[in-house]
Amino acid sequence: MQDGVLGRLGWLGLTVVLSLLAACAGSTAVPTRAEVAVVPDWATAAPVTAVASIDPAQVPVTWTPPPNATHDTAANFGQLSPPGPTLTPSITPIIPTKTLRPTKTATPTPTPLPVTPTRYVSYIPDLPPSTDLGPSKLGLHVIRANDANIINFVKQGQPAVIKALDNFGYLPEIKAASPRTIVVGRINFEGQNYTGSPEDAARDFVNAQLEQYLINTAVDYWEGWNEPDPNLDNMPWYTRFEQERVRLLARHNLRAAIGGFSAGVPEMDEFALFLPAIETAKAYRGILSLHEYSAPDMTYLYGSPLPGYPAYPDRGALTFRYRWYYREFLEPLDLVIPLVISEAGIDGIIGNRPGPQGTGWSDFQSYWVEQGWASNGVDAFIRQLAWYDNGVREDGYVIGFAVFTAGGHGYYKLYDINSILPQLTNYVRSQR
Repeated sequence: MQDGVLGRLGWLGLTVVLSLLAACAGSTAVPTRAEVAVVPDWATAAPVTAVASIDPAQVPVTWTPPPNATHDTAANFGQLSPPGPTLTPSITPIIPTKTLRPTKTATPTPTPLPVTPTRYVSYIPDLPPSTDLGPSKLGLHVIRANDANIINFVKQGQPAVIKALDNFGYLPEIKAASPRTIVVGRINFEGQNYTGSPEDAARDFVNAQLEQYLINTAVDYWEGWNEPDPNLDNMPWYTRFEQERVRLLARHNLRAAIGGFSAGVPEMDEFALFLPAIETAKAYRGILSLHEYSAPDMTYLYGSPLPGYPAYPDRGALTFRYRWYYREFLEPLDLVIPLVISEAGIDGIIGNRPGPQGTGWSDFQSYWVEQGWASNGVDAFIRQLAWYDNGVREDGYVIGFAVFTAGGHGYYKLYDINSILPQLTNYVRSQR
């Protein structure tokens, strides 16, 4: 217990927690130089040792790091970089409002007045992509490698990350064309349920997929479940499942990408219960993976608070949600591990949102033009991706993000980005 998170928190009383929270809530971050994530060669890393378990019930969920908290980056994984606050965008965003405005009526009445929602106006940042932030971290999520422009994107763009789903035969060509590209793989799995022993469930899961893991050596990290939402009741179970999966993969010299959470989850008190899995993954050189989508554009709810926390101008409830986890937990607890946002982009299935009906990015093109993002839908989408790319390049622990999806078919055809791969290639090349 003394070597775990609680050992590092033993000195911190409740009074200090509350005072830090109050102090940080009103502070403004100062820009700092961007950090480029570089993943070490784990094959030469020293053997890892087991870590003490954490009692997540005792981890304070509102501890905010001091203004000069140190930052652990993927480039110096396991070492501390010089202290300094994380860069904050120079423009204060216009936060979309959900305020309902009552319709005027001539005669007062006790009957509730009809209401009309305030029209949503996109926050369109005037922040052109800058090579001062280092190379782009934009990569691809690939369902099927069915287009020559996919490998051309890799050859010319040398992307930070590729996420591969189910089909892995093309990955040796990806690695040959861009050896430094990090490849995250996932195999579809039926039966994600929180029943029985989590350790037994992890063993069954790994055993069912192990043959594919061992064959496809071009994959650097293997994800487990897709978009779990365990909530408070099931998060302890899922945490133990991920801990055991990390250890089982390590027996075969394989690395895990843990988490896999969907956009908008988990909440902060739920993530606090996941900290033991983070500590285990760090000990075994694993990474964290998350999904970040928004709609009707990628800036929706950027700058909005999470329950129980104040608003910050450079975090969001959907995109840049990961900053809450790192700044409130992983940085102050010395648990920073590299992060891959293994799915990112537009997803219209997000509930209670403004804008037109739709699912994938191509459904929103005319709406973006009307909002003033660009003169055409493709440029409008790429401008949003560039805004997101600017942000993730400010955080050194982020390896990259994978735009969903190349090779989309069936239901995912409206998410398919094959037709705009040349434009994405040009953008990524322009940032090198």
